[in-house]
Amino acid sequence: MELYRQQLELRYCEKRAYDLFLQNLIKGTSHLSLGQEAIAAGFGVAMRPDDWTFCTYRGHAHTLARGASMTGVLGELMGRECGLLGGKGGSMHLTDVSKGAMGSYAIIGAHLPVAAGAAWSAQYRGTEQVAVCFFGDGTTNIGAFHEALNMSAVWKLPVIFVCENNLYMEYTPIRDVTAVEHPAADRASAYGLERIVIDGNDADEVYKTAAKYMERARKGGGPALIEAMTYRHSGHSRADPGKYRPEGELEKWLQRDPIDMYRNRLLELGFAEATLKDMEAEAMRQVNEATEAAKASPVPGLDAIDRDVWADGSTAWRN
Repeated sequence: MELYRQQLELRYCEKRAYDLFLQNLIKGTSHLSLGQEAIAAGFGVAMRPDDWTFCTYRGHAHTLARGASMTGVLGELMGRECGLLGGKGGSMHLTDVSKGAMGSYAIIGAHLPVAAGAAWSAQYRGTEQVAVCFFGDGTTNIGAFHEALNMSAVWKLPVIFVCENNLYMEYTPIRDVTAVEHPAADRASAYGLERIVIDGNDADEVYKTAAKYMERARKGGGPALIEAMTYRHSGHSRADPGKYRPEGELEKWLQRDPIDMYRNRLLELGFAEATLKDMEAEAMRQVNEATEAAKASPVPGLDAIDRDVWADGSTAWRN
């Protein structure tokens, strides 16, 4: 039930973000993960509160899955004071350290070594925390991917690397520029890691895989590289109509919508449809409340422009 609840909240919140853009309340670009909710939900439910999430610019769902405030996420997208970062970070930099959401990174592959560093910290301190790093299929052709995997394997770091393979690296099919069929899993052996390919649209499979390898990592078993096959329902960003996709491909994947699949599974297992409808109504109520709260929040004043700019070399900011 928790997996279904999370998938609903992620889907409804991201749909609302798109609606707010059409109302001209969200400026700039954003990258939605509609259709990929099962991955964020599966890991979100499996992770401990003190574990860490590192994600890409397509990070709304992963941030919400760690328990970040819907109002904070929508407020950040709208550039309001109530936003997770006070309205200064925007869509591609969502962060909530209090929830273990250690940032969304706009530079492809930049966060993989950072996640490895966090994992090394946990290993050094003996906390059994795990860093989970999400990235797209295109990242597998970036040098940082290979560097982070190699060092993580050598040091047996408690980090899980999760490739969300939605078939496209922006507008280019990953198969057109990669020598292997599975850009992450087929390279795992080069670092002594197991080849793991899962159905990224099946929240149960994601959850079970996440729980298995996170538990292994906590006990000193080292990293894992998981390739989760999925598909984004929309284009790369709001500016992308996705017309480069072959005819019928989207329709085929829509038949495997993760939320529809999971709802049908719950019904087959004997859950009452009335219960599911109540959950759906509650998720929509929360999104509506968060939307209104974010709309009511003011835009930051100009005095915020010179805050959180300079670092003094430590964890303290010079404000």
